[in-house]
Amino acid sequence: MSINCIRSLLDKAVRTHSDKTALVFNNESISYSQLYSKVNQVAFYLRELDFPKRSRIGIYSNKGIEQVVAILAVLSTDYILVPLTKMLKSEQVEYIINDCDIKCIITDKLKLESVEEIGFDGHIISYETTNREKASFEEIYKYYNKPYSCEINGHNNALITYSFGMTGTPKGIVISHRNLIDSARVVSQYLKLDETDVISGLLTCNLDYGLNQVFCSLYKKATLALHRFILPEDFFNHLINDKVTVLPLMPVNISQMFDDGERIPSAELFDSVKTITSSGGNVTAKMIKDCKNTFKEADFYSMHGLTEAFRSTYLDPSQVQIRPDSIGKAIPDVELYVLNKEGKECGVREVGELIHRGGYIYKGFWNAPEQNAQRFKSVQILKDIIDLQGQLTDEIVVATGDYVYRDEEGYLYFVSRHDDMIKTRGYRVSPFEVESVVAKNITQIEQCAVFGIQNELIEEEIVMVYSAVSEISGEEILFELKKHLASYMIPGRVIYKRSLPLVQSDKNKINKDELKRELSV
Repeated sequence: MSINCIRSLLDKAVRTHSDKTALVFNNESISYSQLYSKVNQVAFYLRELDFPKRSRIGIYSNKGIEQVVAILAVLSTDYILVPLTKMLKSEQVEYIINDCDIKCIITDKLKLESVEEIGFDGHIISYETTNREKASFEEIYKYYNKPYSCEINGHNNALITYSFGMTGTPKGIVISHRNLIDSARVVSQYLKLDETDVISGLLTCNLDYGLNQVFCSLYKKATLALHRFILPEDFFNHLINDKVTVLPLMPVNISQMFDDGERIPSAELFDSVKTITSSGGNVTAKMIKDCKNTFKEADFYSMHGLTEAFRSTYLDPSQVQIRPDSIGKAIPDVELYVLNKEGKECGVREVGELIHRGGYIYKGFWNAPEQNAQRFKSVQILKDIIDLQGQLTDEIVVATGDYVYRDEEGYLYFVSRHDDMIKTRGYRVSPFEVESVVAKNITQIEQCAVFGIQNELIEEEIVMVYSAVSEISGEEILFELKKHLASYMIPGRVIYKRSLPLVQSDKNKINKDELKRELSV
């Protein structure tokens, strides 16, 4: 067994901490030995399906203990995990299924109907027993009790996560087993995690930040307390009742928590919370202040990650209130450079592209050679900055597309993206994706422009400006969009204009900069 895979962490945890609580969800909890047993049973069943090696297995379900079992079971086989956020609509799930040729989907009763709507002709496994003659975890736990062992190569592909790229269609990033365990190691190191920790499982497990909360728990033999955020009151009860010590968040979660400032419990109730992390967007000074006022004993880590690599920077808690706008400095085992257009290193406060060198770089985009060529570069692009000893230039670095600058003390500050992607609620949204849905499904609209404007609570608000013969009800437009788009992709504002401004040099292109200026007046 490779030491560089998540399965090795599970094996070790059950040997040394078999009776320790591994997972908690509402009133249910299971130990490491119980988790190990369930994972082995599901993995055994998956292997008996006898799909070709490296076949893709999708997980499309709500959060719960069974979802974590499913994740670890797939990672205990030579198949590749494809986590699908429950917020995706059927047509988006169908696209991902076809893009990476998913052979099997693991789901729950609530999402089973959506999977069947697609007409998916692969294998379906449900957590609960249904009357549809589908295999279920309940049945697998009852009948699959044979010993299970596996050999996992750390360099093999482990999972493909999907996010929305510049073309408007989801792009899968391929992540190895080694990537997963390296990310658990480095986070556990700089957050100073240990086996006494209870890590909040608030984040969804469809992207690497949310999955990392699972893997860090395994790495340190800690407890993961799962939670589905519905109301702030429920969330605060989760922190108190589960005795949470480590709280991974996105900025949108912080906004939701403190939405109703009148109903926040006494700070003394949260003395057990020692660490807060935030990634997936910029945190504001107000967010930091709210957290500091409520979680008085907690260190706050602001972090900056990439689609193409697990993480690039973090801001040390000692600096969070001094320079709240900074994304910090490089995490361990990473070198960061800021390059100008000539390939030279930028000076202090000169804006350039962030280049990531060193650890945690993923394997590349699935079936997307153009995106790979754009982002994954030879270390040769740093030839004017570093000494390429022995002329070794086959090392890969990431040209992030993030434009940043350094201050006099070496702290980095995010300025903008190279593309016009919208960053909202911790997600990247392609304007093209929304505009394409409008063009296809709301034929009365002649022209449409989608873009983001700054919103302190959610980073950017999605705005849609359209032209038509006559104004269409905003409710009618949103009703149609909600049929086809995930909730985080729905515009917060819909604006009608009789005609839209065009770019002078290209009369086929809408001038979004002018529209943004109009809205800021």
